[in-house]
Amino acid sequence: MKDTGKYLFVTTGLLAFTVTLAFATAQAVTLRTEQIELCHHRFTVEIADTDAARERGLMFRTHLATGHGMLFVYPDAQPRYFWMKNTLIPLDILFFDARHRLINVSVDTPPCKADPCPTYASATPAKYVLELNAGAVNSLGIKTGDIFKLN
Repeated sequence: MKDTGKYLFVTTGLLAFTVTLAFATAQAVTLRTEQIELCHHRFTVEIADTDAARERGLMFRTHLATGHGMLFVYPDAQPRYFWMKNTLIPLDILFFDARHRLINVSVDTPPCKADPCPTYASATPAKYVLELNAGAVNSLGIKTGDIFKLN
């Protein structure tokens, strides 16, 4: 009977550790925020400018406030590929070149619910990628060639 109790304790302890680890992993990391202007609209964006922040992106979040987003900043312009694995909210993904000019957009990009997740790519090399709530691009009239300003 003692062995069964120990096994149950170990199993319960392992489950608690796994749940705690999963919860800690899902917690949002605090990133610095900046204001950007795009198409005469202001957005408060979290700046993802490290490998870890870019890898995490908006994963595991259940809400993105109106007028908010995430700006991915890379050290150079290259073809960029994004996916929506572990992203729970639909997004507009905007790809910008080194001069802040909008190259292309993936509009109303849905969350990925099963592997393999599709990827969404920049049409040409991109240095910046902006994620906004799905529908923002169409409702605000944002179009290819628009330029964002970091304030």
